[in-house]
Amino acid sequence: KNDYAPGCFPPGILLGATFNKEVVHAVGEALGAEADLFGVDILLGTPNVNIHRDPLNGRLFEGYSEDPCLVSELAPELVKGVQKFGVAANVKHFAANNQEFNRNNNNSHISERTLREIYLKGFEITIKEANPKAIMTSYNLINGVHTSESYELINDILRCEWKYDGLVMTDWIASGRSFCKKSKYNAPYASKSILSGNDLTMSGCPADYKDIMKALKKGKLSRTDLIYSASRVYRSILRQKSK
Repeated sequence: KNDYAPGCFPPGILLGATFNKEVVHAVGEALGAEADLFGVDILLGTPNVNIHRDPLNGRLFEGYSEDPCLVSELAPELVKGVQKFGVAANVKHFAANNQEFNRNNNNSHISERTLREIYLKGFEITIKEANPKAIMTSYNLINGVHTSESYELINDILRCEWKYDGLVMTDWIASGRSFCKKSKYNAPYASKSILSGNDLTMSGCPADYKDIMKALKKGKLSRTDLIYSASRVYRSILRQKSK
């Protein structure tokens, strides 16, 4: 391990240009093998299945294509390759995080048909074909609701309709960001994320703890709600320990 030099891997935008499932799967295997070698349990943002809409999107290099069909063909292969070595793949950003400007408070107005046929298709196929062990929600809102707080998105579609039973986490510092006060939209709250079926607020802070305890005291959260989220986090840990 001490003599091993980490490799550099082609980003999603280059993998998408190959149109080659075997190549993407091989890159996934290489990523999984290296992560396992270094004792990494979960690869964050592997893969990014957001749709290419804006060339100025700072995270565009991580995504595969503007075509949901191509994304749906390639992304599952990367997940399968990574998880072959017992490392959890973490698919992001759920969902419709397709522009860089105001990406933390951008409100994406999308009809249900458009959402399902374009922006959710890559997630749906990847989950059903590759069963990634983790999903990361996005910063943006969809139709006025933060994705990390969306009961419809996380519970109804992801968990109930698609039968996903893995870990769901927020993007980094999604809760309690001070600049949200400058937005027309309220900042996302850890307590509301729990109610939506989101298990883990990353990276977490004392304000999140206070928010959860306040909601529990006021009856907005129940002990059962906390147990559901905590149990899914615990189950994810056990799955990784048994790899």
